[in-house]
Amino acid sequence: MTAPVPGAVARKSLTRRFWRAVPPGLRQPLGIIAFLVALAWLVMCFVGKQVSPFDPLAQDLPRFQPPGVDTLLGTDELGRDVLSRILSGARVTIGLALVLVVMSMLIGSLLGLVAGFFGRWVDEAIMRFTDLVMAFPTVILAMVTAAALGASLFNAVLAALVVSWPPYARVVRSMVLSLRGGDYVASGYLLGFSSARSIRVDIVPNVVGPTLVMATLDIGTASLLLSGLSFLGLGARPPTPEWGSMVGSAVVNYDKWWLGLFPGLAILTVVMSFNIIGDALRDAFDPTLGER
Repeated sequence: MTAPVPGAVARKSLTRRFWRAVPPGLRQPLGIIAFLVALAWLVMCFVGKQVSPFDPLAQDLPRFQPPGVDTLLGTDELGRDVLSRILSGARVTIGLALVLVVMSMLIGSLLGLVAGFFGRWVDEAIMRFTDLVMAFPTVILAMVTAAALGASLFNAVLAALVVSWPPYARVVRSMVLSLRGGDYVASGYLLGFSSARSIRVDIVPNVVGPTLVMATLDIGTASLLLSGLSFLGLGARPPTPEWGSMVGSAVVNYDKWWLGLFPGLAILTVVMSFNIIGDALRDAFDPTLGER
């Protein structure tokens, strides 16, 4: 019998360890599909315009051409290729959603860290301001803010940022409050650690994981919120290819079903895929939740 090649055994062992490190939710068929879909859209953020069959801004195709061989997803009211605009719009919709989530996570986490660690009047001031923002309906407050700032993608991100950071502040604050009384934090004080060092060494490493899971779940929500603002005319301005504005333009021509269907499906796949990935990561970081 031929002895196994050591290199092949090592590669097999490495593959097995990598597969075991993947969260259980992402090993299931639905999780694998969600990961591949999310990865494909993230790639489109960088190469969408390069792989588009037509110029997303060109108006040299027949108007209202239904899906077919020449134009796979049809054309819109100005003769622009719908597929090209969807692929190019991935950079706008998903890219801005990622920027929004990162900014919300940084601002909310910083405020939550400060409030939970120092407590007293600092905690009261930050949390009462957080409660004030969360008292308003998210979409309504974002619409009012975007309308006050003016319709543009930059203002839409700012408006969404206003309503997106409070959940991070509340979650991080609750985690910091539970960690602040730990023995290792008290030991750091006895060793002469400053507050900044205790936050950096003892607190931050324990809140990074759950915060990243929350951010992953929020990518789909952020994409939906930004698309909703553009749908209402408070975000992207023509001729920028953005999924929400494409759906909004399709409302006028509701009989041309492909104009709103395919951008809507793009939004749906992004929201569902990132939600599934976020759920899998949340189960991995919370073993009791995963067992239930």
